[in-house]
Parts: sequence; structure tokens; C-alpha cells
Amino acid sequence: MASAPGRVPRLVIFDLDGVVYRGDQPVPGASALVAALHAAGSLVRFATNNSMSTRGAYVERLAGQGIGAGVEEIVTSTWATVEHLQAHEPSVRRVLAVGADGMLDELRAAGLTATYAGDAAPAEWWGEPLLERYDAVVAGLDPRIDYRTLGVAATAIRQGARFIATNADVRYPVPDGFVPGAGTIVAALQTASGAEPLIIGKPQPAMFGAILEAAGVPASEALVIGDNPDADVVAARRAGIPVILVLTGIADAGHAASLDGDRRPDWVARDPAEVASLLGLSIS
Repeated sequence: MASAPGRVPRLVIFDLDGVVYRGDQPVPGASALVAALHAAGSLVRFATNNSMSTRGAYVERLAGQGIGAGVEEIVTSTWATVEHLQAHEPSVRRVLAVGADGMLDELRAAGLTATYAGDAAPAEWWGEPLLERYDAVVAGLDPRIDYRTLGVAATAIRQGARFIATNADVRYPVPDGFVPGAGTIVAALQTASGAEPLIIGKPQPAMFGAILEAAGVPASEALVIGDNPDADVVAARRAGIPVILVLTGIADAGHAASLDGDRRPDWVARDPAEVASLLGLSIS
């Protein structure tokens, strides 16, 4: 591990699930850490692979935990997907979505015609070609997913729709453990359709790169704080940003000690208080 940074970065990018909260439970000390960074003059961004909620909903959720954040500080994998489509694939207009209502709201707010995959075929559908054609299938975490929805989405992909995954996290942390993440749905669609997805969220670096560019901060003067070695740490490495792995989510101490290559963080911290200590901050 590198020596402690001992300074407050110009920009700190927090993951949310497993770092700021687990499910509905706040991570102790997280709000105090964010407040200390704001007080020290750092720019703060919250970057999550979770595609289930709108950015406005995250602002409200953070406010309920004592963290003041503006919409511009929230970066979701759905937002990053929209940014990608607008910049690189502007011809994509009709989208079939496998995801929660929040994802559909964000896609529609961006001007896309988005239809939930489960609503895109007759109730008696059983594998026949879809009557409508879609430019893309966007897949994220979908708590209501069922066999029929997977089948409809896979059929759309086989009929030529672009296959885009908001993220590929295989596990999602909740207060008492883990539930399947978007990556499990993406893997099922990949198997059923035979198509390779374009993955937008972490561990791809596009989300972090967009944050750096918008903030005008070089990677060397930023810091990522995440809990997932396969997503947060790898994405930070690929974007050239130093990274702290905090042991409040996916990884425990034994797991952290075994990490190598792009999955090895610059520093490991037990909790937000230890993150603050690494940065030379004091929080109560």
C-alpha cells in the first residue's frame, strides 16, 4: 500500500451503496466525512452503479441521512448511459428497458422513448418476433424481473437492438447481506441473446472520466472512495485516480488482503473515520 495521502483532494468521488449506506441504513460516520470534505473545500460527487432511482431521488435520500447534495453532484449509471447515447449514439431513440421505474423516468426525461420490456409484448407472448423494433435494450437492476421480461428483451436484441448495460455488478449490498445485482440480469440476457453488452458503469472508466472532465480536475488530484474491488477500484485504476477501499460493503479485511493487479487499492480503511484519518481530517 502507498503511504497515507495526508491531504484533502480537490475532488472526492464516493460510491453510494456500501460506502454511504447499506440499503436503508446509513454507514456510521459517512455523513460526517462528507461534511468535513465540504468544509475543507473539496468538490464531492456521488457515483453509483445503481440504476433504480433518479438523481433527484438520491438527493432526497442523502438529505434524509443529513447529507446535503445537489443534483449535479449525483452520477448514476443511467445518467452515464444517457450521456453515452447522446454523445456517441444519437440515433438511438426507441429504447426497451429492463430496470426499475427510476431508470425509465431518467431515460424518458432525456427525451428517449422508453418502454419496459415486460410491457412490450402481448400477455400470451411465447417467443415469437416482436412487432415493434427498438434501437437499444438498456438493462439495469430490475427487482420485478421475470422469465417473460428476459425473453422479450433477448428477442429484441436478436432482432437488432443495441445491447447496453448500465453496469455489471453481480451483487448489491443490503443491510443484512447481499441480493443479486444488475450483472446477473445482464449475464442472463447475454446468454439468451448471444450478444455482448456495452457496459457503461463501473468497472469501465467512462463514468469517472466524465466526472473529472466536468469538474476540471486532473485524475492525480482526485480520490475515489469505494467498497467494491471489482467495480470501484478497477474503474478508478483505469481512470488513473487514487482509490481507498472502505470495508463497509462488499469487501472484508481478508478479501482486501488478497487483492492484486487492478483490483488492489492504494489504501484500505475500515470505515469513514479511518478514511478521514488517512486524509488528515478529524470527524466526530
